[in-house]
Amino acid sequence: MVPAAGTASTARAGRAGQGAGLALGLLSAMCFGTSGTSAAALIAAGWSPAGAVLARVCVAALALTVPAIIALRGRWGLLRRSAGQVVIYGLVGVAACQFCYFNAIARMDVGIAILLEYLGIVLIVGWLWVRHGQRPRPLTVLGGIAALGGLALMLDLSGSGGVSLAGVAWALAAAVAMAVYFFQSASTSAADGSDALPPVALTWGGMVTGAAALALLGAARLTPLSFSAADVTLLNARVSWVVPVLALGVIAAAIAYVTGIGAARRLGAKLGSFVALAEVLFAAGFAWLLLHQVPTGMQFLGGLLILAGVVAVRLDEA
Repeated sequence: MVPAAGTASTARAGRAGQGAGLALGLLSAMCFGTSGTSAAALIAAGWSPAGAVLARVCVAALALTVPAIIALRGRWGLLRRSAGQVVIYGLVGVAACQFCYFNAIARMDVGIAILLEYLGIVLIVGWLWVRHGQRPRPLTVLGGIAALGGLALMLDLSGSGGVSLAGVAWALAAAVAMAVYFFQSASTSAADGSDALPPVALTWGGMVTGAAALALLGAARLTPLSFSAADVTLLNARVSWVVPVLALGVIAAAIAYVTGIGAARRLGAKLGSFVALAEVLFAAGFAWLLLHQVPTGMQFLGGLLILAGVVAVRLDEA
């Protein structure tokens, strides 16, 4: 009878952990979904995409410094042993992905850019097939076809008279960075023992790394860093630039990344990244509400096809 009771207790704990993971995943997706709207408002006010990213990661790093120190509890050796993971996380998951995405939304609507970025999940399946011989099953093939069909619809039509090819290129570059990020999440999500770097510390280290990389690129004049103290427009109202910067740094970075790592470690890479798809809906909704970026009928259909294709791929992933 004792083993049965222990098994039931373990099952309840597992369900509770998964429930917490789902809640964290949805919170992360909602917070990430605000980034496009805040960044688009700053870019429209004269900020460069790299400047908006740098402000975002600097604010996030400052906000997480004290929580990260508390979470480490003096275990600085753990941070040193995880230096490689932190650097890759910061360069790819923080700097590259955000930089490419912000350049995309500077040239196209947020809803289109985020849908193109999430094609990175389809790229994961293609890479596993080519590199590791994991041939996709029929549902994955159908999902890929649907996603490509949706992409074709979105490229041909736009409410503003055409989609920027440069914006598409930046969004697809963000998709590649996202694919690398999910592969990395798969390896970090397995590290749930006592030696795992706390999510707050990993996020803080990634933000510091990303900020340093962007600052160096700006100092070398390899990417423009432009800032503006002009007010920005959100929901037909003029607000201080401080509002979207704080929203980007605290909500769309600090909270979003910490809860995202927490969700991945409870759900695993597959389910965690599937829950992250809710970001697409949140991003499009926030852009619709705050920036009045309403998709056309064909864009909406293309977006639904892309979303359906990505969901099919994730459901069918081995």
